[in-house]
Amino acid sequence: MEPIIQDINFNKKLFGDDFAWGVSTAAFQVEGSYDIGGKGESIWDVFTNKKGKILNGENANIACDFYNQYQHDIDLIKKLNIPNFRFSISWTRIFPNGTGEINQEGVNYYNRVIDYCIANDIEPWVTIYHWDLPHALELKGGWTNRDIIEWFTAFATACAQSFGDRVKHWMVMNEPAVFTGAGYFLGIHAPGRTGIKNFLPAIHHVVLSIAAGARVVRKLLPDALIGTTFSCSYIEPYSDKPQDIAAAKRADALINRLFIEPILGLGYPVNELSVLKGIAKYSREGDKDNMHFDFDFIGIQNYTREIVKYSFFTPYIGARLVKAENRNVQLTEMKWEVYPPSIYQMIKKFNSYQQIKKLHITENGSAFKDQVIENQVNDPERVKYLKANLEQVLKAKSEGFKVDGYFVWTLTDNFEWAEGYHPRFGLIYIDFNTQQRIIKSSGYWYANFLK
Repeated sequence: MEPIIQDINFNKKLFGDDFAWGVSTAAFQVEGSYDIGGKGESIWDVFTNKKGKILNGENANIACDFYNQYQHDIDLIKKLNIPNFRFSISWTRIFPNGTGEINQEGVNYYNRVIDYCIANDIEPWVTIYHWDLPHALELKGGWTNRDIIEWFTAFATACAQSFGDRVKHWMVMNEPAVFTGAGYFLGIHAPGRTGIKNFLPAIHHVVLSIAAGARVVRKLLPDALIGTTFSCSYIEPYSDKPQDIAAAKRADALINRLFIEPILGLGYPVNELSVLKGIAKYSREGDKDNMHFDFDFIGIQNYTREIVKYSFFTPYIGARLVKAENRNVQLTEMKWEVYPPSIYQMIKKFNSYQQIKKLHITENGSAFKDQVIENQVNDPERVKYLKANLEQVLKAKSEGFKVDGYFVWTLTDNFEWAEGYHPRFGLIYIDFNTQQRIIKSSGYWYANFLK
């Protein structure tokens, strides 16, 4: 294994003492034990066992076996000098049918995870909802049913009551634009629904649920720090033609502004995206006041940039993404362009919202072709990616933009949704046949950076 080239002058000290460093995971992607401990079925359990939905027909029934291996993996977090661990709570471990009686076995499991973190001086950062909606609720319409605001609030209440005595940092939801867009419009993620008639009500009910969930956590835990996270990509027009520039603005409204703006009290970006006027159909009196919440922090999650071209044939948005593989640029295994300035641009963009008090990068990472050679995994491309992105974060910080934390996606290779186990994002390699863990050179690099 080549020695890791560690630039001793580039380390965490440059970012200041109050900067939060961490690593992020999600329950469905790592836990496995899909039917153990009283857990109910989620939309992803159902979706992954449908033919043709997941690359290579894979599922997350076992995944990284974090349900059983959590102590070992938290030990590895400690070994890598990572002080903060972001993970999510599986809704169907707490409420197997989405509502009703709490499953104590599920609560006990997360108590063990949280307590083990704290015993190892690792701060737990909890995401309440990371995409794994109970299947029982999807049968009632899922995010298209307005009753979900009540169902979700009950789940958030149970989480705050069960874990709030030890968890200080909370994130209400993860990447709403992705789970509504991919799950309720394009149909490529669970629950596999398509069309604008599913997408618009899902958007509105998610916005209302984020704010309602945050309010109950605030009421129960007045001292907690409450945030929520958003995916974002730097958007650039394909050319300087007016129609491409206008298309890029529409794409930006859909990809970057759709959820953050109503949650900050600015309403939906209907001027750029007139299709959003259709949300009015699902809106009720009082919704305008109930859509926003005064968050303690906002998490943004950035991986790449997108180049956008005008497209007459793309309904509702009149824009299409120019695929990175057609642009002669460096790609990750997700076929995403490696473009570190994107994270700088996104920090800058989100700083333009005066309402945001603190900004954390709650995910950033990359998937490359990792190979095990003599029980070692040398991944110089990932080291380069992380360092280049962190240099952009530091650039933004030194220019006076607020940015208060950085979490790598992700701890171990895991189940990457519709892409199955093919893209490996981890600082730690997993052999999914044996569950053996191998720290990659990027993991050692991050550990040295955090010393």
